[in-house]
Amino acid sequence: MAIYHVLNAFFFVFHSAFILFVLFGWIPAKTRKAHLAAIAATAFSWFILGIWYGFGYCPCTEWHWRVRYELGLSNMPYSYIKFLVDRITGGDHDENLVNTVTVSFFVIVAALSVYLNVRAWRRRATKDGNEA
Repeated sequence: MAIYHVLNAFFFVFHSAFILFVLFGWIPAKTRKAHLAAIAATAFSWFILGIWYGFGYCPCTEWHWRVRYELGLSNMPYSYIKFLVDRITGGDHDENLVNTVTVSFFVIVAALSVYLNVRAWRRRATKDGNEA
């Protein structure tokens, strides 16, 4: 049973850190490629795996909910973001509102990530072309 407590803590920290990286990883130039990969992985999970498992599907959430179920915590929302928001605020927020805000922020940071990465690739290509 102790392993489930460790896994619960691990998923809470890892998943929360991943979400923060998705939100803010586009800011430092050094993390922009990794951020683009994180955006692509999230989009793949939500939109491609979501075809079979439901829109917004996340394997981390599924694995974390399985661990929490083993700990006797079975009344979990579908959305990990809703879980975090409710846990942080102590409230019970509207799931549709949380999902709408989540997708909106995702679209914004995905667009920023793509824009900044394309801009950097173009600058490198121009620089490399001028030096040749």
